[in-house]
Amino acid sequence: MSAAGLADLIRPGSLVALGDGVGAPRQASAELSEAAARAGGVRLLLGWTPAADPSLDLTAFADVRTVMPGWGLRRAVDAGLVRALPVRLSAVPALLHGPLRPDVLLATVVPRPGGGLSFGTEVTWMRAAVDAGARVAAVVARRSPCCDAGPALPDDRVVVVGETDEPPVTLAFTAPGPEHRAIAEHIAGLVPEGARLQVGPGSLGTAVLDAVRAPVRVDSGLLPDAVVDLDRRGMLVGLPTATYLAGGPRLFEWAAGRPLLHRLEYTHDLGRLSTGAPLIAVNTALQVDDQGQVNVEGLPGAAVGGIGGHPDYAVAATRSVGGLSIVAVPAAHRGRPTLVERLSAPVSTPGHDVDVLVTEDGAVDLRGLDRSERAQAIRGLWDPTGDRVLPGPSRQ
Repeated sequence: MSAAGLADLIRPGSLVALGDGVGAPRQASAELSEAAARAGGVRLLLGWTPAADPSLDLTAFADVRTVMPGWGLRRAVDAGLVRALPVRLSAVPALLHGPLRPDVLLATVVPRPGGGLSFGTEVTWMRAAVDAGARVAAVVARRSPCCDAGPALPDDRVVVVGETDEPPVTLAFTAPGPEHRAIAEHIAGLVPEGARLQVGPGSLGTAVLDAVRAPVRVDSGLLPDAVVDLDRRGMLVGLPTATYLAGGPRLFEWAAGRPLLHRLEYTHDLGRLSTGAPLIAVNTALQVDDQGQVNVEGLPGAAVGGIGGHPDYAVAATRSVGGLSIVAVPAAHRGRPTLVERLSAPVSTPGHDVDVLVTEDGAVDLRGLDRSERAQAIRGLWDPTGDRVLPGPSRQ
């Protein structure tokens, strides 16, 4: 391990990967932008960006791409400043060993109790970047929890470029509404005791964890605040498995010192996920069609998210004996049905990887149905009377 200025590591034409999640090294964003502008031709690779970073000058780079556009990149993607790659999270490590092999990984690290440095509030694809040969330009965060289940980072690959006392970004979500609570009650009845449960962050994920009535394990890409309450209710079995923390101070305090976070090659491994205790994967959608195909990427004229781990957990759950791939969505969003004739974006998760669809009005089990039966069941969930006219093609 050594110390240097960030500019010493950035060469003309370099590919720099920027650590993602709530613990992204935002304190070094301005310095990175300036170093890239001086070097010229520098490319930038981004991951999940839950909050915009005003200190990061995207125009300083020759090319900017993301493997998982979060809420913080919506405007940049819409403006053409960032190219969003259509890739599932489980495939990202292979990309980092291939066409997207980074020269430098700028990341937040934390001191380990036993010595050395590790990642803090996320591990994700960053271990793969190190394995692929990237030098770690490390910002040491003194107020971030150490949750990395892996070994200390190799000393000879780490260059400390700064330190910070700033905590990770806090993610705050709208409290669950009546529709989320109703959906969660339907889902809770489908979760057997001892199952592994995957949820996303946000109102629905919170409602689902609040509604769980039997002890479960949490095996999820992102770990939300509501897992703390799950544990306090005595409904959490063992340590959760995740690769990102997605919450605030309460979650960070609870998670500190627990080996919860693993690399993507582990968390999103389809073989691991589909064997063992039943996997109940609960994901949401922006839109679905009458075959159960899912859009999570965007609505007309606006990028919303990325593919992420949605299809990874969905397909693993369909292969899990006793498991279920559940897609849960309110029947309408801002007055428009979430069931559409044609999705507004490419298919993020195919319909054959969806076992059960749930709205606040109920649930339909699609397993064992042919295409015409699926369409009838799904349309009936949204419109039991058959009177509602769904919107036509919405692609723009």
